Amino acid sequence: MIYDEFRADYYPGESVTIQLMTGERLTGIVRDKARLGSKVLPDGTLTQPYSRYSTSIDGRPDEEAVVDSEHIFRDRKIFTKSVLRSFIKKTVTREAWNGAPWLVKHDVAAQYHIDTRVPPHLRYDNKLLERKQQQAQKRALQPMNGLHDMNGAFHNVGPARLPELKPAPKNHKLHRVQHDHHPGVQVRRSPNMFLDQDHGPLPSVPGDNPFHFPVPFRQSVPAPVAFTQPEPPPPPPPPPKYPIEDLQLPPRDDYVRPPLKFICYDPPEGVVDSGVPDEKIQMKSVGPLLETWDTLNVYCEIFKLDSFTFDDFVQALGIANTDTPCELFTEIHCAVLKQIVSSEADGGKLLVNLPELDDDEVDEDESMPSTPEPEPEPKPAGRATRSSLAKLEAERLRAEAEAAERKRTPEVTVKHRAPELLVDFNWIDELKKRNFQDGGWEMIMVGLLHQLSKNPRQTLVCEELLAALVPPDEEPSLELIRDQYSTLDVNLRISALQIICMLTMETKAFRGYMEDCAEVMTRYRKEKIDLQRERRQAMEDLKVLNDQRKILLPENTLPSPPIGAEVSKTNGDVKATKSYDSPDDRSEDGNESDDDGRARRSLRRGGDRAVERQRKREEKERRKEAELAAKAPKQSKQFLKVLKDIQRKEDQIKECEDKISVIDNDLREADCGRTRILGKDRFWNRYYWFERNGMPYGGLPNSSTAHAGYANGCIWVQGPDDMEREGYIDLPTQYQDEYKAKFKMTVPQRKKMEEGRTSVFSARQWGYYSEPSQVDSLLNWLDPRGFNELKLRKELLLYKDKIVANMENRVQYLASQDETSNEKEQGKKEEAKRMSTRTKAQAGPEPTHFRCLDWTNTMAIDELGHLHYQPPPPKTRKGGRKSRG
Repeated sequence: MIYDEFRADYYPGESVTIQLMTGERLTGIVRDKARLGSKVLPDGTLTQPYSRYSTSIDGRPDEEAVVDSEHIFRDRKIFTKSVLRSFIKKTVTREAWNGAPWLVKHDVAAQYHIDTRVPPHLRYDNKLLERKQQQAQKRALQPMNGLHDMNGAFHNVGPARLPELKPAPKNHKLHRVQHDHHPGVQVRRSPNMFLDQDHGPLPSVPGDNPFHFPVPFRQSVPAPVAFTQPEPPPPPPPPPKYPIEDLQLPPRDDYVRPPLKFICYDPPEGVVDSGVPDEKIQMKSVGPLLETWDTLNVYCEIFKLDSFTFDDFVQALGIANTDTPCELFTEIHCAVLKQIVSSEADGGKLLVNLPELDDDEVDEDESMPSTPEPEPEPKPAGRATRSSLAKLEAERLRAEAEAAERKRTPEVTVKHRAPELLVDFNWIDELKKRNFQDGGWEMIMVGLLHQLSKNPRQTLVCEELLAALVPPDEEPSLELIRDQYSTLDVNLRISALQIICMLTMETKAFRGYMEDCAEVMTRYRKEKIDLQRERRQAMEDLKVLNDQRKILLPENTLPSPPIGAEVSKTNGDVKATKSYDSPDDRSEDGNESDDDGRARRSLRRGGDRAVERQRKREEKERRKEAELAAKAPKQSKQFLKVLKDIQRKEDQIKECEDKISVIDNDLREADCGRTRILGKDRFWNRYYWFERNGMPYGGLPNSSTAHAGYANGCIWVQGPDDMEREGYIDLPTQYQDEYKAKFKMTVPQRKKMEEGRTSVFSARQWGYYSEPSQVDSLLNWLDPRGFNELKLRKELLLYKDKIVANMENRVQYLASQDETSNEKEQGKKEEAKRMSTRTKAQAGPEPTHFRCLDWTNTMAIDELGHLHYQPPPPKTRKGGRKSRG
């Protein structure tokens, strides 16, 4: 056995325990090994081979010991059958066909320089060919029906075997019998029954073996006619072993993917009935919108922000009204800006790396001349010489070249007036002081964007934002910035928020938070392993206890009461009830004869006597039951103890499973390093459920919108990236033709057929599912025989209950908010009807109640004592002034 062979062997570098001649046991390390063969003794017997090991001794660097196999040991836990089994499982593999050889895995082979080439005789094609040859030989050895001579001499003729002949005496006897029956007829027989001409007498057969063919006979006999059976048709190819590549599965025209919804007003080309809820958001802004919302909710503890739903976030970004201040919108900006520069109490340091501003930028703007300089007066011409004429000609040519260069160079257009606005405003100092009120945070945003515009990667987007906030055709001022930001386009708001959110990812606070979460996850995993080990041990103990209970059960089974006794008891109760208590007895209740008085006198106190008799019967039955219970065999104490232990183990297992589920949820919430996807479908679309990791399923339980019961409530679908699209969908013409020859359509045609009227074609396009019925339809559309969709379907089934619950909570939350707003509008209309209409010109429509206005940053109030955009309250003295005297 392999295990026994390795267990009795030791190798250099292994930690072992050795036993010296004195019986002392010491630990050491094998330094060298000598394998000694067998010796031949004088009597011819061989001794067993043995090994000698040279080992060092721990704690004695100058001493070594030489021991044999009987005086060296290893720890039992170092080398066990499970260790050997796991080693073989991790280092070798084999293909899925009978007789496949074991192969060393590539990483192990590369590490130890092991040749992984398979010998030719062990390859699958050679094995298959050998198996076919064996089957052909078996078919050839089977008897044929059409190749028999008159005596049945040749039973089977094959290319690899000589024909079998009958013994010679029997043939001679047959020849004599024929001569006896036909004495006058000369029968001339050919030496070979298959030849028409005679080749002369056969040579004598050497020896006495009648089955030996003479050499001329063997040379003259032609090759026997081989009656081969027709070749059977080749077997059909084996069915593929699933899962396989998703696009290698045959197309399905019986089921179409449920249609996607789009939050933007410019869905992909060819989309019909997209159901756009917002007519302001562009498709290019959907990705940054989701990224920003996910960042703010996953890292809400750093920002000190209450969690908020995605629908409230979209609504807050879309409010473009100076008369409707939104706390959610303002708190988000102030909380993110606080992570870029620390407060004055913490040193007022810049926590991110920003590009440096040009020092001469403002000076150049201020020193630009407002009027053209006067032309210099021409100098009086002196005497013309050759050198002076050459100088004049050079100056003229230079002036013409400069004029042509000025004409070719376009005039620099001013896109915004941010430098003029920031001349006397240092946004870093204002951010240190946390001056966010009265347009302070808007001015800080302008200063930050202006400095970020010096980064070539962010120049275009920052210049676009600054052009909208500080337009070049208006005088820059604080009031202008506030008005421009309050009416800023929602796509530009999304872009500005994404810029500053991604900027905070570089701070030490975020890196430290992610490291802390990683450490917490490590601790949770260790606790989970311990609980799983405890549960496994409890299940093994429970199995042993159940076996003990089965053994003790026959001796401790209580006898069931006899059926006849139950029937008699029931009949007795019925009779007693009918005799004394039944109100339906006509003979006792309602006789209208003249004997009513006598009947009543004779039955006086009859009810009391009936109750007494009923009580006596019940006491008698109780005594009988007690006697039966006393006579019945009592359950042994051992059996009762086993039952209690079983119940205790079941409770322990349930407790472990509950703790494991809690730890799994904690692991999911602490996993904040990246957003986990649910999976990809056959066309490499990515599916996201943002509650999948990094946040509670319904947001923070103590947030102001915790009653909503969801965070995002949708499954988002992102198109494939450019590399996947070019490698799997938009294939070159050659591969498209091959795919069309196999499936009668190209990959883009299949995508259009199976995805229906809504599709996403690139990673910058997003759609979503928001209805519970669409989850079931999506699961039915996914094919588990493909690699991608098998994993995606598994994740969807794992989180299906939570996804459906969040979708339902989202529908209820949006519906309840709509009803509330409708009721408020109706009340305002009725109140307006009751008001005087004398001043109709001053009346105007009341602002609609926005759902996001109900959000409040309770986390900042609890931890800081105030909202982010508010200044900190003045510090109160801990104790009053002490009075003298």
